[in-house]
Amino acid sequence: MNLPDIAYWLSLLIALLALVAAGVGFFWRSAGTPHTVSTVRGQTAQIYGRGLYRYDTLLIGAGYKGHDAVVLFLALPLLLVSLFLSGRGMLAGHLLLTGVLGCFLYFYASMALAAAYNRLFLVYVALFSSSLFAFILTFSSVDPAVLAAQISPSVPQNGLAIFMIVSGLVTLVVWGVPLVSALIKDTTPDRLDTYTTPVTYALDLAIITPSTLIAGALISQGVALGYLIAMPLLVIIILLAPLITLSTIFQKAAGVKFSTGEMIGPVAGFVVLGLIAIWLTVSLLQGIGV
Repeated sequence: MNLPDIAYWLSLLIALLALVAAGVGFFWRSAGTPHTVSTVRGQTAQIYGRGLYRYDTLLIGAGYKGHDAVVLFLALPLLLVSLFLSGRGMLAGHLLLTGVLGCFLYFYASMALAAAYNRLFLVYVALFSSSLFAFILTFSSVDPAVLAAQISPSVPQNGLAIFMIVSGLVTLVVWGVPLVSALIKDTTPDRLDTYTTPVTYALDLAIITPSTLIAGALISQGVALGYLIAMPLLVIIILLAPLITLSTIFQKAAGVKFSTGEMIGPVAGFVVLGLIAIWLTVSLLQGIGV
């Protein structure tokens, strides 16, 4: 499986830009304190007030620290390792690279579209763009017929299909119920604060949820394309576990008030999903071989 040269160089560009974006976001410490502002909807919200994310809310700005830590210490190394393996012609490495690029696309689409404007906005846009085209090129360079021929019977087909479908349905419920509830009550979703629209809800409901359901359906039918679609989703789930955990820690340290259930529930849930996703990813990559 040959990785297109453009995808290779775009991947290196992504690594460099992500190092800058996440490094500045994580390590920049500027003076300032959280403060309260009025929103356009007549409510009040706490602004983070310091560092790169000074114009984001306390919840989101502190949470981005967890995002940056995951990019720096997990996603970036994983990108470079998968790029190396793919460059050596390993199908498993190529598939993993597709997954990691999909994860960067998801991460920096969110940053470009949702983060309050800051000095790295153009870097986020460049990361969004380069991740999008690198992902498309890498994804399309996989021949489903070759992939199908190399998938071992040891790959847990039913387990992966069920996991994809369940993950999609859970995402639909977790994001869909609050939106429908807010619509019925003629109000906004919780913690929208100073933001104009819930970008994460839109991305997850419009792209992630359908992708998981489609991947699950294709895998259950033995269609190799389903495994290719599933890989980015698995990598996202794997990295969301430490991201949610670290973000919650940074948010709590910054002064965001959580109940015990609000802290333990999401963290425990994503850790369980992440562990299952790791097992399924390893099984899939081992079942594909070179």
